[in-house]
Amino acid sequence: MGDMTVTTLEGRQQAVSHPVTDLSPRARRSPRRPRLWFEILLIAVSYWTYSLIRNAVPEQRSEALRNADWIWQLEQTLGIAFEKSVNHAVNSVTWLIVGMNYYYATLHFVVTLGVLVWLFRSHPGRYAATRMVLFSTTAVALAGYYLYPLAPPRLMNGEAFIDTVMVHETWGSMASGDLKNMSNQYAAMPSMHIGWSLWCGLTIFALTTVPWVRVLGLVYPAATLVVIVATANHFWLDAVGGVLCLAFGYAFARLWYGALPHHLPRRVPHPPRKAPTTPPGPPADGAAPDTVPAPPLPARPRTAPEQPAAEQPSPSV
Repeated sequence: MGDMTVTTLEGRQQAVSHPVTDLSPRARRSPRRPRLWFEILLIAVSYWTYSLIRNAVPEQRSEALRNADWIWQLEQTLGIAFEKSVNHAVNSVTWLIVGMNYYYATLHFVVTLGVLVWLFRSHPGRYAATRMVLFSTTAVALAGYYLYPLAPPRLMNGEAFIDTVMVHETWGSMASGDLKNMSNQYAAMPSMHIGWSLWCGLTIFALTTVPWVRVLGLVYPAATLVVIVATANHFWLDAVGGVLCLAFGYAFARLWYGALPHHLPRRVPHPPRKAPTTPPGPPADGAAPDTVPAPPLPARPRTAPEQPAAEQPSPSV
């Protein structure tokens, strides 16, 4: 006869209460399946809001130029003030600088939207968390534009930086030429070209298994860094500000979902089907509910059935 385990009422209460008290972020905020119409609307409204707030920040020209002088002096102290040399060297190669002008004006949006579409189609379980990283990064950048107006190097006085869009008359930059009045000229810190491109690169590197695509993901933010400096749109330290904003975005998503985006499941699991409900009835064995059944009685040993006595012949008279 095997050992018998009896579950006490206290043990039953502990077993039931344990899942209820699990308040971990992963348990509270699981990814949901993204909806196409909602994502298109959200991205459109978010970018419109971002542009509206960015351009609504007062263009404090004098303060922005003072901050630019301070950044330039700090970089000289640190020994990293190479922006002017890169700007003049690349500007001497016409085809290269023209290509960088178009790179700066277009890929910032094209690649970011492309990565979002790829996530939506191939990694729906990680889409919402990765998108949250991007949105949180951008939100912090907006605060930076308001609190620390900064002129780009091309607008500094007396430093002979070359505005490559103006010199080569290329199309597309919202910060030079005829379109300059549509964009805040003094929102250079932090650089969202770096924040967004590094978000794209890290997302591709973490979620792709093809080696050359992973390498390309890391090359993209590195090339963007060269472009923003060569076109005199940003300092090196603007790129550092973009990296810090992205770090905040990842930390916020980690806190919200309980895991980094690439650690979440690739697919959103379907909700479990509900079992059909049956009306309550008495237990099959007739025992009262929530009671511990009594242990079975030991079986009695079987005995051979009694044989009837042999019939004796009656005495003859």
